[in-house]
Amino acid sequence: MSFPILKGKKGIIFGALNDKSIAWHVALAAKEAEADFVLTNAPVSIRMGKVKELAQACQAQLIPCDVTKLEDIQQLFEKSREILGGKIDFVLHAIGMSMNIRKSKSYPEVDYNFLQQTLDISAISLHKILQTAWEQDALSEGASIVALSYIAAQRTFPEYNDMADAKALLESIVRSFGYHYGKRNGVRINSVSQSPTHTTAGSGIEGFNQLFDYAEKISPIGNADIKSCADFCIMLFSDYTKKVTMQNLYHDGGFSSMGIVL
Repeated sequence: MSFPILKGKKGIIFGALNDKSIAWHVALAAKEAEADFVLTNAPVSIRMGKVKELAQACQAQLIPCDVTKLEDIQQLFEKSREILGGKIDFVLHAIGMSMNIRKSKSYPEVDYNFLQQTLDISAISLHKILQTAWEQDALSEGASIVALSYIAAQRTFPEYNDMADAKALLESIVRSFGYHYGKRNGVRINSVSQSPTHTTAGSGIEGFNQLFDYAEKISPIGNADIKSCADFCIMLFSDYTKKVTMQNLYHDGGFSSMGIVL
């Protein structure tokens, strides 16, 4: 997307790790759309990933933030407004992690300490971000928040494990906070349910390649790729979607509407 539809807008992008991250491509697209923004991720992800390279390419400042810590989120919003020179117009929540998946624990065998971490990092972090912005009055009138989700929030994909629970909670937070923010100052909050995508996290799910191929065959126009997802997020950040809020928007080539393929 090469149109300056975010010119003058200020944002925060959570979750870019490397060039397989959706957040990475959202940042590149936001730069092309002439937005100003900061990048953020957990300190360990900054050390292990390549987000410093992205920050340099986008001429964006990188602020470490552990989303399990409220004080980190509070400092992030304060610093972001100082750096960007005003309130925040858009936020991307692209955060997800499951130790149960990493440790190959099946859903009936989940470790509950790991489950709490999954929910805290992958879903409750959105509530913390929105609550912090609410308390600081950090979002501009009509700002746009986008959180990345997956259809496993509604349908059963066994190997998606406890991340399905996290995405269901994430989408509930989108709706609940969407109401309060909409009434307060017209802030829009939506989730994007993306096709199976070859991200670092997605590719780590057992059977991912089979799932990707299945979705590709079922979807009438095929899976939505990572760059088209980035463009979709940019559109949601823009003024072209001023009245879209509290929605879970499927960006999946039609997969979510299909029954069988003839």
